Formats: sequence, C-alpha cells, structure tokens
Amino acid sequence: MTQKGNVPDADNKVPHLSVEEAEAIASGTHGNPFSVLGVQESDGSFFARAFVPGADSLQALTLDGRPAGQLATGSVGGLFEGRLTITKRQPLRYAASNTAGDRWEVDDPYSYGPVLGPMDDYFIAEGSHLRLFDKMGAHLIHHEGTDGVHFAVWAPNARRVSVVGDFNDWDGRRHVMRLRADVGIWEIFAPGVRPGARYKFEIIGPDGKTLPLKADPFARRSELRPATASIVASNLEHDWGDSAHRAHWSKVDARRQPMSIYEVHPGSWRRHDDGSFMSWDQMGDELIPYCIEMGFTHIEFLPVSEHPYDPSWGYQTTGLYAPSARFGEPEGFARFVDGAHQVGLGVILDWVPAHFPTDAHGLSQFDGTALYEHADPRQGFHPDWNTAIYNFGRREVSSFLVNNALFWAETYHIDGLRVDAVASMLYLDYSRKEGEWIPNKDGGRENLDAVEFLKDMNKAAYGSHPGIVTIAEESTSWPKVSAPVHEGGLGFGFKWNMGFMHDTLSYMQRDPIHRKHHHSDLTFGLLYAFSENFVLPISHDEVVHGKGSMLTKMPGDEWQKFANLRAFYGFMWGYPGKKLLFMGQEFAQRGEWSEARQLDWDHLDDPRHHGMQDLVRDLNRLYARTPALHARDCEPEGFEWLIADDDANSVFAWVRRAPGEDPVVVISNFTPNVLTGYPVPMPRDGDWLEIFNSDSTVYSGSGKGNLGKVTTTRPEDGRAIAELTLPPLATLMFKPG
Repeated sequence: MTQKGNVPDADNKVPHLSVEEAEAIASGTHGNPFSVLGVQESDGSFFARAFVPGADSLQALTLDGRPAGQLATGSVGGLFEGRLTITKRQPLRYAASNTAGDRWEVDDPYSYGPVLGPMDDYFIAEGSHLRLFDKMGAHLIHHEGTDGVHFAVWAPNARRVSVVGDFNDWDGRRHVMRLRADVGIWEIFAPGVRPGARYKFEIIGPDGKTLPLKADPFARRSELRPATASIVASNLEHDWGDSAHRAHWSKVDARRQPMSIYEVHPGSWRRHDDGSFMSWDQMGDELIPYCIEMGFTHIEFLPVSEHPYDPSWGYQTTGLYAPSARFGEPEGFARFVDGAHQVGLGVILDWVPAHFPTDAHGLSQFDGTALYEHADPRQGFHPDWNTAIYNFGRREVSSFLVNNALFWAETYHIDGLRVDAVASMLYLDYSRKEGEWIPNKDGGRENLDAVEFLKDMNKAAYGSHPGIVTIAEESTSWPKVSAPVHEGGLGFGFKWNMGFMHDTLSYMQRDPIHRKHHHSDLTFGLLYAFSENFVLPISHDEVVHGKGSMLTKMPGDEWQKFANLRAFYGFMWGYPGKKLLFMGQEFAQRGEWSEARQLDWDHLDDPRHHGMQDLVRDLNRLYARTPALHARDCEPEGFEWLIADDDANSVFAWVRRAPGEDPVVVISNFTPNVLTGYPVPMPRDGDWLEIFNSDSTVYSGSGKGNLGKVTTTRPEDGRAIAELTLPPLATLMFKPG
C-alpha cells in the first residue's frame, strides 16, 4: 500500500517520507530537499533523513564523533530515516556501510543552515552589492563548527540546481542547493570539501530538461583547457609588499605622469623550448626585469581571465574571475603583480565586458533562459564574433560585471583596466544592418543600458580604488569618454586614440615621394588631441590578420624600412598622449604576431633590430625623465606647432611644454633627403642640445645630425631660429642647453 504524506512510524514515530517525495529525492527532482532531508523536528524531538546512494546501513554521528542514532532504510534505495538522541539542532555526519564490506563517513550538507543573510538578499536585489565576489561562487569557510565550502550561484529560472564534483561523484542528487527565492540565488554549504576540488553546477531548466554542466561564473580558478571544470581555490594569502607603489598612484594625477605601456600576450611573449607556457613566476623573473630595463612604466596584458580557445587571445572569456590555468595557480599571478609593483611597474588588464562566448559550459542560456544575455538576437548576439552580448539593463548582470572590475583591483591590486570593444557596447546598431537591431526607448541607436553600466563601473572603480585607471578602446566620436561622470562623461580615465593610429600608419605606409600629398594625416589629429585623455596605441590589432608587422608596413628598402620605423617611434614619443606598444614591435619583429609561438627573439642578433630595441628603451627613459614630454600629455598648453605646413619637405616641428620645466622641440623629416641649414623657429634664444636623434649610429642609422648642439640666430623678424641638419627619415629632439 502506497503511503501518502509524512506518516509517523508506529515504533519510532519517525515521519516517513512519501514514496512520491522519496522518488523525487532519489531522482534529483525534489523542489526543496532542505525541507525533508537533514535534521528535522517532530513532536519535540529530532530525527534525521539522509540520502546516501550505495549505503545499506547508516548511523548518525555528531561532529565530535558521538553516536546520535541509527537510521532505518526508507522507501527507496539510499534513503534513510531515524530518530536522533540529540537534544538540540546541530550538524551531523554519518557512518555508512554496505553488504560489500565498504565503510565510509558522509557529511550531511542538509543539516547546516544558510550562509547568506537577509542583508545580502537586500543589496543583491537592489544591484548595489559591491562585494559579490565574497558571497558568490565557491568559498572556503568555517560554518557551524565545520570546515567546508560555501557554493552560491544565480539561476532564478531553474527548477533545481546542484553542485557536482569529484567530492560527490558528480552526482546531482547529493548536493541539491537551497533556493533564496527573493533573489534567485541557490546556495549550499558542503562540509569537508577542500581546496583543489573540481566542480560544476547541474541545472534543471524551467522546461524540466537538464542543461550541460555549467562552470561557476564566479570561480576563482579553473581547469586547464580543454577541461572546463571550476576548481575550489584556496583563500588567496599573499603578503603584499606594494604599499609604496599603490600610495604613489593614489596621490597623483595619472594624466600628468609618464605612462609608456608594453602590451603583452602572456602566452607568446616567451615560451619554453618545448613550446609550453611560462608560469607567472617564470614571467616575473624575465618579463619584469625586461620592462624595467626597457623603461616601460606599465605592462598591459591581453585578457588573462580563463578562456577555452587559444586563438581568441583571451577575448572570449568563460571565467571572468579566474586567472587562466595556462600560467599556473592564481597565487602566481598575485606574486607577479606584487613583484612588478615593488620595482615601480604598473599592471593593466585587458577586460572584456562587451560579450561572451556561447560555449555550453559558460554563461549562455545559463539557467535554461537568456539570463546574462538578451533573448532577442537583435540585442543579444554579436555578428562579428559569434558571441552573446550581456544584458546591461539587468541589474544582476551589471552588478556581476561591476563586481568583476572591483575584484581584480582588490584581490590582485591591478593598476588599471583597458576595456575592450567599448564602441560595440555603446551602439545598438554596431555591425548591424537596418532591421537587425532594436532602437532604444527614445528611438535612437545608443545603448542606454550599456552607457549606465560603464558609468557605474567607472564610479565604483575610482570610488573604491583611487589609484586605478580605466582605459576605453572606443573607436567613434562618442563625446566625453574620458570625462568624469559628474561632468556628463562615461567616467574613463583614458581613451585609446584610434584616429592617431589609423592616420599615422596610413601616412607611414606611403612612399615618401607621395607623403607631401597627405601631409594633413599627421596634423589633423591635433585638432582633437586634447578632447579626451588619450593613449596612443600601436596594439596587437595592427600586426595580425594580414596587416604585417610594423617593420613590413614601412616602405622602401631594408635601410629605409628601419629608418622609417625609428622616425615614427620618435614622432610618437614626442606627440602628446600616453604611449602603448605591442610586444615585439620594440625590436621590429619582421613577422606577424602569432599567439601560437613566442616572439622572434633571435632577431636581436641583428644590429638593426638591436638598434631599434635600444631606440625604444632610450625614448622611454627620455619620456619618463622629461616633464615637458609627459606632464601635459592631455592638455593643450603642453603643445605648440612650430612647423605644420611644410608639406613639400614632409617636415613637422613642434614644442612640448610643462609648467616650470624646460621645453622640448621635436622635428621629424619623413623624406629620405638630408636637409641642411633647415630653419626651425625655436621657443627661446641660446644653445639647444640634441637629446635624441633616431638616425644615430647607435640605432644603426646613418649618423647625420647636429654634433649634439645648435645655437639660435635672430633674423629681422626677431624670432629665434635654429638652422638644423635634418637626417633622412628621422626624428630629432632638442632641449635648452
């Protein structure tokens, strides 16, 4: 006869679980196992109910090992019920055995109370929780007398969520999670789970179908691809020694500091002889000293978050909170950042909140619905990258991303975030034809939700981490990208100057004989150079996909290619704006960059490549120690044209200034002709020292120049003039002597 409801047993008065509910527990479809499993109370005493597949006998124990009652078998295999001898509610573990002679102990997750509280629910629901990374995901904690892991995941439309892993044989019936219905978060404390355990979430969607196992969106560590499980990370315990570095950047205006950024793909800067990746510690031993020797002030890493596909370069991330397993444990990344900081080197991360890949284990259709993305592909699918677009208007999604920015700043002391593909976020019609996008509520093309998200992210980042910088890769004329939010801006600290990159490379790739017809390519940028706080980027995007390397872009024979590139770097380092150069271009790598192999370091055996490396090193050092070249990078009073209209000779000259500092005059000659007695108006009378010459023999140039110094004369108009020798395809810099 089938029992209906919880009917007390005549002998021990244990309310038996109905067959229907027992079968739901055994099949993993019960809606709320916490209501029937674990320690329950009836008639003023306690009983326990447990589901332990494979067991034939089960004895309840207190946490200190005292017997607490023998449980009898229930109505389905693996289900046990029985009265307890305890007099107050407390967690239990069980001594299990079977007829095969196996004996083991099982901790009972259902005998523990929740970890999250009503204030967490309130701030999460409001979208204002700025420490979600302490609450969501997997965290080692001591809870109700036991060490274990608290798991929490947002899946509001799921019928059931379980955490599965190598601690429960990946059995979704063993750790079915508790739903916090007000916020759609499922949580469970799993006693006895230790660091290093692999896990995922098993989710039954609203249609009753079990989804592919999902990695933890908040996981702090992941398996090495192609494996995709999340890993319970140890609490990051690092004794940071970077207080001086962080204090410095929290007190200064980054716009007025030297910033020369070395953009690095950590998987291909250097590799071991067998082609394997270097660890963070190994990179710390080599990359940090290299950057210091080369005079760079910052390293900017292409995304280091976990991602499944190497050729995505990290831009299709599935684990925003986990440093990639390719380079070792998360602690290694913390040591790298600390090591960089202790020698004055900043670390910036490429950050990708614009889109995410549709891999089955990732965020796509996370709970069986379009949770993180839009349901309508006209809003939620990116045609360029075949990826999903975050639903920025959903407060839980915006909060997930804002918290991620704060997580990297707090947990790993990151100095900055370069935000990828901002233009694709700002425009609803980005890369879409008519009819392929949905206008905003006002009928416009602006993504108002993304605008608010970016403002919120920047306010939160700058508000909680005063020394941080955020940098937008934004390729349109959207106004005030790098203006504060309270002044109507998006709140970024800097913006990549994509116009500079496009115009200057277009000019440099032309044969010098044609450059006079395109003179404005190099002068036009000064019309808007101070409309934003600009970074001048020569990034990875310029040396892939058939674009060639910086060296092979240059026209002419071998000598002219090197001379053109040296002249261009000199021009760029003298131009207003912070500097960014992708790895390998500092020594003029010949081949396009490939993520699959290390840079061609053997080029440095060639004096011409070594000379280019020396030139970039000297430019960085000159830029950093010369306030006129950096202190007013973002303000118009730091720049004045001296010669802007000599298109016939393709000559440009300007002066860089900073208050109370000596000015620097920069002159570029972009023809292969040596110009002698060339008159340049100078800011003041007297001697001027030639402090940089890209044609120096030190850099494998021809050695033409001004013997280190020139003296001005005064023609009838009264302005100081220096008659200079301008080397072929070269940039010079002078300061008062």
